[in-house]
Amino acid sequence: MADPNDFLDDPEAAEAEAYASEMEEIDEGELALEEVIQERDQYKDRFMRALADAENARKRSEKDRREAENYGGSKLARDMLSVYDNMKRALEAATEEQRTISGPLLEGIELTMRELLSVFKKHGITPIEPQVGDRFDPKLHQAMFEAPVPDTRAGDIIQVAAEGFMLHDRLLRPAQVGVSSTPG
Repeated sequence: MADPNDFLDDPEAAEAEAYASEMEEIDEGELALEEVIQERDQYKDRFMRALADAENARKRSEKDRREAENYGGSKLARDMLSVYDNMKRALEAATEEQRTISGPLLEGIELTMRELLSVFKKHGITPIEPQVGDRFDPKLHQAMFEAPVPDTRAGDIIQVAAEGFMLHDRLLRPAQVGVSSTPG
């Protein structure tokens, strides 16, 4: 083994030893730097994922809020449809004689029904009003019965039992209809 005092006599060997020591320190520094860079990249990746998760949660909660605002009252709206149906039946059942005798009462029912439709419209509820002769659409209509009717095609609406309703873009209740079964 070399004696450390030998370096004092040989300046080139001392310089080589100093250089080797310096290179060792640089290698250790580079290793430490690489570790710091890897750690930084890991934290950056975790931060970006957390940021993306937070943005997704914000979008999800905004969507949930909009849906709750638009469709939260759908159960109440569905229950109110029977009120509309009963008022409509009451008006349709009134004879001319009853209209002359109870005109103000029937007028009050009509006004109440118009107000109900106005409230429906305000909250995004729109009627589906199929007409006799229209084509049956299973997305909007519910077939209550089928019957062969002359001069119609299969799938034509032959009777409307009850109007349907949409709540914004969702079906609240399908229109109840009778459909022709006569082959075309």
